[in-house]
Amino acid sequence: MGQKWAGCHLLRHRPGPDLTSDWQGYCSLISVRTIAIAQIVIIEMVRRKDVYVLLFLTGVVTLVLGSVDLFGDAKMARYLKELCLTLIWVSSLVIAIVTAARQIPAERENRTIFPLLAKPVTRAQVLLGKFLGCWAACGLALAGFYLFFSILSGSREGSWPLASYLQAFWLHWIFCGVVAALTLLGSVVFTAVSSNATILFVVVSGIVLLARHLHKVAIKTGGASGKLLDMLYFSVPHLEWYDVRDLIVHNWPRLDWMVIGQDTLYGLAYASFFLLLAWVRFRRMALN
Repeated sequence: MGQKWAGCHLLRHRPGPDLTSDWQGYCSLISVRTIAIAQIVIIEMVRRKDVYVLLFLTGVVTLVLGSVDLFGDAKMARYLKELCLTLIWVSSLVIAIVTAARQIPAERENRTIFPLLAKPVTRAQVLLGKFLGCWAACGLALAGFYLFFSILSGSREGSWPLASYLQAFWLHWIFCGVVAALTLLGSVVFTAVSSNATILFVVVSGIVLLARHLHKVAIKTGGASGKLLDMLYFSVPHLEWYDVRDLIVHNWPRLDWMVIGQDTLYGLAYASFFLLLAWVRFRRMALN
């Protein structure tokens, strides 16, 4: 009887598996695989020539900004600065959409998705790695854009509003993250890369240019049409909030960092939502 009780006592206090250590190891393995996929995306972007062409074109316009002096008119420098920032936005939109749109279709077309998933790597890790790689690639391109722009603009105007530049860069990067996540969602819905990219260009451009006016139009319209416009206004991601070019062009004071934090959480929430929808679609999609 004593031996039986002693055996039960030992069984009750037998050291079990270290769940904390196992969970940490599993998370570490997931992060390593995801980061490896993201690095491949970044290397692919570095090897392509389209990014360098966009950087070169933006650099040319920025150099024109640094050398312009038309009758000492400061407004001309502002106009050119706005033109340069517009070119940066267009270039970043091209990089974000084109880079993200070809990730999954290229893996399927080249049939490299099968050895990739046989590592073993889950589809969620593939999708997350592709997103992080596209987002990091956009960040690297934006860093080059804004660094070059800041140096020449500051040397021209004699002022260095680094806080404003940092806020503009950060919000712009969050914008690219939302666009990349939305594009990945489109890449598992639409079959062709060209159709996905075209639709995303139209949708994102429409949101940036028109979304801010939907609520005003809804109030003036009224009725069922006004309610539909209001529903559309409150459902679409307001990407226009991340466009703070006027902050730099007119040398306005920087934004409150609390606003930057709220916009960051808002953008990350939408990016996560789009990635979740993309994963739901991707996990059920036939790859052959």
